[in-house]
Amino acid sequence: MLPIRQTASIFKQPVTVVGNRTVTERQTKTDLKHGVQEQPKQVFWEKRLQGLQAFDSSEEAIPSMELPRQLLHVGPELSTENMLQSISAALHVNNGPVLGQSASKQTIMKNPGINMDTHQPHIQQMVVSPEDIHRQEQKVQHARQQLKELIESLD
Repeated sequence: MLPIRQTASIFKQPVTVVGNRTVTERQTKTDLKHGVQEQPKQVFWEKRLQGLQAFDSSEEAIPSMELPRQLLHVGPELSTENMLQSISAALHVNNGPVLGQSASKQTIMKNPGINMDTHQPHIQQMVVSPEDIHRQEQKVQHARQQLKELIESLD
């Protein structure tokens, strides 16, 4: 249906729409206002926390976690703490899977502000093999066995 020009007269006059977009791509300003718009995200917000450290109630510094060697950061001058903050924020905020950056490190480093996916943590994508899963299962079973033996020795 063509838009109608509203004039002072009682006769409605059709309006010709000129543009290079197809009808399905057109949106009115009201469509954009009422649509769900995502808030912009700062790309490297974790870098603001660089140099800060967490302390427990007795004012002892809490040591940082160690990440697997296969986990590589993507982005300029990111520390291990920045990677942890990025991963934990992605796990907490995102509804979808946490995969890491799909673009290559060279592509991202050309222009990180454009090539970074703000929904994913600042790590390269990792492939988890069945052997990795099996090794982790073995570690869990071994830890459970040790815990069982410890509990039995206390009784």
